[in-house]
Order: sequence, then structure tokens, then C-alpha cells
Amino acid sequence: MEDKTVIDYIGTLCTCAGEDEAFAAAFFEKLRSDEEIYEEFYYYMIHENFACKAKVAGIGVVDILIWQMDHFKARLDQDNTGTKENRERMVLLAFDTMLNMRKNPDKYIARISGETGTDYEGKY
Repeated sequence: MEDKTVIDYIGTLCTCAGEDEAFAAAFFEKLRSDEEIYEEFYYYMIHENFACKAKVAGIGVVDILIWQMDHFKARLDQDNTGTKENRERMVLLAFDTMLNMRKNPDKYIARISGETGTDYEGKY
């Protein structure tokens, strides 16, 4: 895997997501230090789809994307998060969350399993 290609792709994602060069550099450093998530990200970069192989405590990047969409649905509807209709930002933040999970999985597992946003049993 060529780091330069990945760095360029991260730069493109960050530009589309409204993130700065500092975020891009920090994201790449975290990504480069985790081979499993790096490979998942690289697969996404090449295929624009997920391999769904990388997991942190049984949770993959697609699980995180779904949680993000569910959890932030009300704010997304108001379009004040910068993620509505911004696939690049959602993907970038999902991978960033997954990388952060590697260091502190319990914090994110609690959020993912406990903060389900607006969709829940008995809502209506």
C-alpha cells in the first residue's frame, strides 16, 4: 500500500469534509499505526465500499456509520452538523471513531449500545 496515495485520498476526503490539514495529518498518523483499520480504509479508497473485516470489540466501520446516522438523525435533519449529504465527512468520521475506539473501546461501545438516537422501541 502506498502511503502517498492514502495521504492524497485523506486530503481529498478532508477537503470535501471541511477538515483542515492538521486533522488530515493526525488522522493519517492514527491510521498508519493500525494495520487492520489501514487495510479497511485502503479497501474503501480503492472500491468505495467496505471490506467489513476490521473490527474493534466486534464493531466495524459500517456499524459506526449506522450509529452515526441514527444517533445524529435529528441534528442531520436540521443540517447543522456538516454531515448531511456529505458522504466523505461521514466516512472520514466513522474511520476516525473506529481508530479512537482502538484506544478506548468501552467508551464507544457504551455510546453505540446506549445512545440510539431517535429510533427506539416504543417510539410511536
